[in-house]
Amino acid sequence: MYPLLSLRHYHHDQIAHSHDHAQLVFGLSGQLDFEVAGHGCQVASMSLAVVPAATHHACASPAGSRCLVLDVPQEDWLRERLGHHADAGRRLLGTPGRVQLSQAQGRLVEWLAASPIDDTVIAQQGAALLLASLSGAPALASDGLPLARLDAFIDRHCAHPLQVADLARLCELSPARFHARFLAETGRTPMEHVRRRRLQLGRHWLLHSRLAVGEIAARVGYGSQSAFTAALLREFGVTPRQLRRELRDKPRE
Repeated sequence: MYPLLSLRHYHHDQIAHSHDHAQLVFGLSGQLDFEVAGHGCQVASMSLAVVPAATHHACASPAGSRCLVLDVPQEDWLRERLGHHADAGRRLLGTPGRVQLSQAQGRLVEWLAASPIDDTVIAQQGAALLLASLSGAPALASDGLPLARLDAFIDRHCAHPLQVADLARLCELSPARFHARFLAETGRTPMEHVRRRRLQLGRHWLLHSRLAVGEIAARVGYGSQSAFTAALLREFGVTPRQLRRELRDKPRE
């Protein structure tokens, strides 16, 4: 029997599967790239992904992320725990997508993540409270931007200059409309996302290849090694040399 609530760390390795129960994945830190039933979304703090039962989904986190996961029990549990919220809870759990949390819901998620969620009472009542509070929240990704496809495009073209218009064309939107929708769905501008995506890829190659730093810088669109090093330091707090040294010095299990 799977635990009701669990804390999980996601990394660059992609997970792709399905299971016979619904699942809610709440972002705590970092960013998790999610694709559910063909819809792309990104899970970070103050948001969650809804995975309906028996729905194929894939996720990966190039820079690492930490999430609180609610594996929802079957029908009897919903009916018993949610009471008059049960029907709305079923609708939420049946719609794949991303949901933005309110400040109060975000605080509840953080409180649960810091609590002993292996305690049956805390897990049961906390999960029910979370679901009840979400029963009126609309999922956003069912008609949202194709974030997974956008990320794939960025990855393929990250060595070259990218503009908002390049991404907007993929979504058949004007640059202004795309910019507004992207900001609303992800909490950052398209070009902020492109910059972060480049650095995540650069960090991945630093950790998992023997390419020279200058070569990696060019592959992710930086004109010089020094510019790449400065950007990496601002984003992750480490230089390429420090990152590789930490990997080398890390004890092997």
